Amino acid sequence: MLSGLLKLILGFILAIAVLLGTGLTVALYFVNRTAIPPAKPIFANDNPSLKNQTTQEAKTASTSENSPEPSATSQSTSTPTPTKTPDEELPKGAYPGRVTWSEGLSLRAEPTQEAEKVGGVAFNQKIIVLEENPDKSWVKIRIEGSKEEGWVKIGNIERTN
Repeated sequence: MLSGLLKLILGFILAIAVLLGTGLTVALYFVNRTAIPPAKPIFANDNPSLKNQTTQEAKTASTSENSPEPSATSQSTSTPTPTKTPDEELPKGAYPGRVTWSEGLSLRAEPTQEAEKVGGVAFNQKIIVLEENPDKSWVKIRIEGSKEEGWVKIGNIERTN
């Protein structure tokens, strides 16, 4: 009789231990699954070519800094950076600036979010602010050294001197 009672108590304790262990394992599994951040969403107006171009330019710059003398092939494939000539003046009311949004910006044909995308501007790229829309939420910009123009949100740029 004592051995039967002992078996009953031991079986009950083992059953509780198995249930607690299983419950704890399942709980830890779901806690760890929620700790993993989701993948970054990709939107229709994202421009991966600008991100790749910026990354490639950075790699090219870092390799050219490390090489003691430039090779003939790197000279022929490099493009000269446009410089502002003294006779090139800003239009009246325009001012220089730069892009502060880390992902770069989409240039729009009109000052609305639904407007057609006409290009893009990379992070920290120099721009010229040409005009503002009436409610001062969008600005028309020109990329410095090019003729590409478009509208961007005003909070994503800053004025430079």
